[in-house]
Amino acid sequence: MSSVRTAATALMLLVPVVALGARWGEPEAMGLVTEAAIDEISGLAAARRHPGLFWAHNDSGNTAGLHLVDERGRLQATVATPGAPNLDWEDMASFHRDGRDYLMVADTGDNGGIRRTLSLHVFEEPTDLSRPATLAWTQHFRWPDGPRDCEAVAVDAVRGEVLLVSKKRVPAELFRVRLGPADEEQVAELIGTLPGIEQPDASDLGRSPIYGRYRAQITAADLSPNGRVLAVLNYRAIHFVVRGRDGDWGPGLAGKLPHLTLPWLPQAEAIAFSLDGRSLTVASEQLPSPVIRFRIESKAK
Repeated sequence: MSSVRTAATALMLLVPVVALGARWGEPEAMGLVTEAAIDEISGLAAARRHPGLFWAHNDSGNTAGLHLVDERGRLQATVATPGAPNLDWEDMASFHRDGRDYLMVADTGDNGGIRRTLSLHVFEEPTDLSRPATLAWTQHFRWPDGPRDCEAVAVDAVRGEVLLVSKKRVPAELFRVRLGPADEEQVAELIGTLPGIEQPDASDLGRSPIYGRYRAQITAADLSPNGRVLAVLNYRAIHFVVRGRDGDWGPGLAGKLPHLTLPWLPQAEAIAFSLDGRSLTVASEQLPSPVIRFRIESKAK
């Protein structure tokens, strides 16, 4: 049995009751990203105001902006984001709160481990694609024990928190901060660590002494629409942390995480659930690059 189907059995609570016991299908190549305007996709989120489409953003070194793409990775529109410079944008999440749809862009990258304060920019999701996005608020936070790199952020609007996963620490760490405008800088709270993520071996390092060590580092995350499953991406796989019905992440962090193995991608750095929770889309930070989708295809027998 493939790793895709084995992992699916452990993910019965991914989507609402109608899909309990569902199996994930094999990865599908949906299309090829070739547009220069989105040549370093590092964040991806399902669009709520434009069903079937996704919002994306580029990594640092690029102009700040929100890019609307279809499921094949074809650019549909670009929206400016005044008031939120791209210092090191690394992930994105869409969410609904108090009757409004929002996009959070995480300016949390820190390759050099020198940033004291990180920023989470929240925009009202654009409906009119001819106008700049409205910045609803920016919230600032810091880590409890010094700088660290972070490229994986998800939003749990029901519980009012932002989930963050560190990139270079082994094991990777899961933190949270409160969601919403704040007058003061927050301090991220450690929830726990992600166990059992496979690390590079001698073969990996032999094939690529420089980049082989990056294969296990966490590059993106997203939360399932029902808030029960956190999907965490690295260059090898999608790992899943399943939350208890009481909202506790502890049981999901107690053993080796179930996972789906990725096909080859040059640099997998963005992941997003569909709005119905029945598929996961993965994009890369290089051009040209395939857009990969995993779909729930049937119920387990």
